[in-house]
Amino acid sequence: MSVRRFVGANSRDVMRQVRETLGEDALIVANRRTEGGVEILAMADEAIDHFEPSPEPAPPETPEATPPQDPMQAMSERLLREMQDMRALLANSQPANNAAQTPTAPTGTAARLRQLLWNVGFSSELADELLAGLPEPLAGLAGDSEAPLQWLRQQLMDRLCVLSDEASFFDQTGIVALVGPTGVGKTTTTAKLAARFVMRHGTRPVALVTTDSFRIGAHEQLRIYARLLDTPMYALDAEQPIDDLLGRLQGKQWVIIDTVGMSQRDQRVIEQIAHLQGGRSRVRLVLLLNAASQPETLEEVVMRYRQAARAAGAELDDCIITKQDEAGRLAPVLDIIMRHGMRVLFGSNGQQVPEDMAIAAPAALVDQALSTATPQRERAQSADAPMGMPRWSRDVLGQGRRLSSLLARLRQRVTGFAELEEIWNLASLPSSVQEERLDTLLASYPKAETTLGMAWSARRNERGCDWAMPDIGLDTDGAWLALPWLQHRHAAGWQPRLAALSVSSGVAVHLLPRFPESDALAWLEAEHLTWVSQVAPSHRVRFHHERQTIRQLFNDSVLTHHVGVRFRGQSVQLWTAYAEVEDASGCALLAWYGEVRDPESAKVVVRRYWLTPARLGAEVLSLLLTQLQSEGLSALTRRAWQQLKEADSGDLNAEVRLLMASGVASVAGHLDVADDEEAQTLRGDLLNLLGTSRRRRDTGMLDALVYAFMARDAIRQMGSVSREGVA
Repeated sequence: MSVRRFVGANSRDVMRQVRETLGEDALIVANRRTEGGVEILAMADEAIDHFEPSPEPAPPETPEATPPQDPMQAMSERLLREMQDMRALLANSQPANNAAQTPTAPTGTAARLRQLLWNVGFSSELADELLAGLPEPLAGLAGDSEAPLQWLRQQLMDRLCVLSDEASFFDQTGIVALVGPTGVGKTTTTAKLAARFVMRHGTRPVALVTTDSFRIGAHEQLRIYARLLDTPMYALDAEQPIDDLLGRLQGKQWVIIDTVGMSQRDQRVIEQIAHLQGGRSRVRLVLLLNAASQPETLEEVVMRYRQAARAAGAELDDCIITKQDEAGRLAPVLDIIMRHGMRVLFGSNGQQVPEDMAIAAPAALVDQALSTATPQRERAQSADAPMGMPRWSRDVLGQGRRLSSLLARLRQRVTGFAELEEIWNLASLPSSVQEERLDTLLASYPKAETTLGMAWSARRNERGCDWAMPDIGLDTDGAWLALPWLQHRHAAGWQPRLAALSVSSGVAVHLLPRFPESDALAWLEAEHLTWVSQVAPSHRVRFHHERQTIRQLFNDSVLTHHVGVRFRGQSVQLWTAYAEVEDASGCALLAWYGEVRDPESAKVVVRRYWLTPARLGAEVLSLLLTQLQSEGLSALTRRAWQQLKEADSGDLNAEVRLLMASGVASVAGHLDVADDEEAQTLRGDLLNLLGTSRRRRDTGMLDALVYAFMARDAIRQMGSVSREGVA
């Protein structure tokens, strides 16, 4: 059966003919108006698959020849051909769709890690944040490699803020109030905390307070614990401020309040926290989170209680995880804690007082979370879309979390980063006080126990600049410190300068930009300090009792030894040779010649010459690498200096700006030359901040660091404006 033609006076008449001939399921493939009425081409539905279109017309032999074909018929055949193709496509794709419903193992490292995070209970939002920084070397590893899992474990640990030690919590005097929904375990946790305090400080300085007058037996339960601990217990109406008890709390250094349990949706939550904060006494709030609760419930608890705290002018950043032993999965509560930037103080996993509570340990919490993987879990809408928070707010919150985590990890890794942050804080102060605060800050920097050496800069202004490159300190691992030293704040003269820093800060390694004068050299040798000095190729030395330039010494040398090195943002090779020489006074030295070469073309990029004490031997090569790499910091500093100059309003002290610029240059350089896994992760996280690919990763990281600090300062400024009630 093929296409049939139907003609009638009007559409109704033609359609009646079609139904009578082909049935109700007939397929209309074309229609048009004619002089006699309406013409329709139609066919039975089942005939589509058996339809054989007319053969394609052969090309005409002459331009004048045309194959005769009804245009209506040609169009209907083309439409039918397309229908057949569509049916075949649907038929072929059906098995694939059915197969897609069957879970298959994810391919690729990122996909496997994402699936693991999802299976154990972490949200896709947090997974996106984590996996955005997956280092490229890990992304290409085989599926049986443990390295990606160890990287993921470390990332989760880094994002989990915890209490450093119990002393930092129990040795602070003040008032602590436990808040949270009904049944979360506030009364038992109150007793556990009080018992821990009594074990450290005795019973006299502590008191228990309850505001729970709603729950039957609540007072008696806490009273029993108080009697066992031999501590006083007081009852306070939920509507009373804590100041009403101050007279009876005289002499108590640590007061813990067991508050009324309320649903996070109860409007009285705001009133309760407002009453706690309404008096003259500052009350520290701690939120209890039930690890066995549903993710959407935990999300809402955190949001509502923190909103209530902010409404009362308080902060709610600390939490305690309860009922860990009852939780099938720990990942949901950790996910919410990480995404909201809260700090975990303790974890509770039972009813025994005080045994079933321990200080939060990131490794143990993350391992417990990752060990509960299941083949699949149902997708909950609230896991990816926190209740009550618009998408744009969650995006900004996620960016804030990434920024906070990044700065915290830099603070932990790079010596002096906290001091660099303090320098940036000065930028928000009036110019009249910046210099005074700067003097105070630098007076206690650096710390002797963290400073090994100094990479001294040339005593001249940078080309095209009105400032000289600061001197860069080295930590005990030989890495650059985050906060450099301004040249003009050092003593005048090389020998006094070296002696002052060696005595005050314990600096034992000196990387010098030129060969030291005789008094400085004698002092260095007398003190048996480590030093290396870059020298000009025309510098003269004694070799086999003959004086010659250091360039002449290596004119015919064949360089056979090389090491890989990062230099000015590029991966290159340093080829070296050395010879035993003497200076004019007869001091035994090693003369070094180095060529920095492009590893692909073998082209020489730069040549360098050094002199080092002969007593140090060839092991001094690592210091030569450090000094060589230090050369790239001046260009990074100039770049940061210009960005800061364009961004400030003219009130920034010149010394402060130079320390800000050279500081971010040191941090960017530190991460650029490091090759450990942590540095790779930090590099990825930094470069992902700006979301654009850069040809040079050192300048990319520098720009990202400047952005990170500026974003941090903007967030802080907005926060202070909001607290003042202006915004």
